[in-house]
Amino acid sequence: MAEFFDIYDEQGNHTGIAPRSECHGNPALIHCTAHVAVKHPETGALLLQKRRMDKDIQPGKWDTAVGGHLDCGESFLIAAVRELAEELGVTEKVELRHLFDSKIRNEIESENTRVFGVELAGPFAYQASEIDTVRFFTASELADPQWRENFTPNLLSELEDLKKCGFYPPA
Repeated sequence: MAEFFDIYDEQGNHTGIAPRSECHGNPALIHCTAHVAVKHPETGALLLQKRRMDKDIQPGKWDTAVGGHLDCGESFLIAAVRELAEELGVTEKVELRHLFDSKIRNEIESENTRVFGVELAGPFAYQASEIDTVRFFTASELADPQWRENFTPNLLSELEDLKKCGFYPPA
C-alpha cells in the first residue's frame, strides 16, 4: 500500500496529499515535519538514529533521534509527541522545548520543520521498521569528519542550529 504525505505551500497552508515516493526529490511538494533532539541528561550527548538500510531515502545514514511528518490538521507538538512514541517508544509525558524552526530545501526533500528538545536517558524501544539502531553521540564524535560523512544533510544543518541555541552537547 502506498504511503501519502500531506503537502503544504510556502505559507504553511495545507494543499493536498501526494504519494511519499513523489514528495522526495520534488522541491514543489513541501511537507511539514516535527523533529525531536534528545539529549542525555547527565552527559549532554545527543541521541541519533541510524536509518534502516532498506529505507527509501538516505538509507544507512544517521539522523535526528526523532523525525516525522505532520498529518493534516496536526500541530507540530502533537506530531512530535506521536513520533516519540512511534519511533522511540517514549509514551510517558515529557516536556518538549521548542528550539527553532527551519525550512529544509535540498535535492532530497522540501520540509518546513519545527525542532523540539528533550532530555532523556532511555531506555528506548526504537521502531525496527524504520531504524536500525540508536546511540548517543558525544560532541567530539559529532565533529569528527568520518562520522559526519554518514550524517544526513538535514542532520548536519540541524546540528549547527542546535549549537546556536545552546542544545549542542558540551565539548
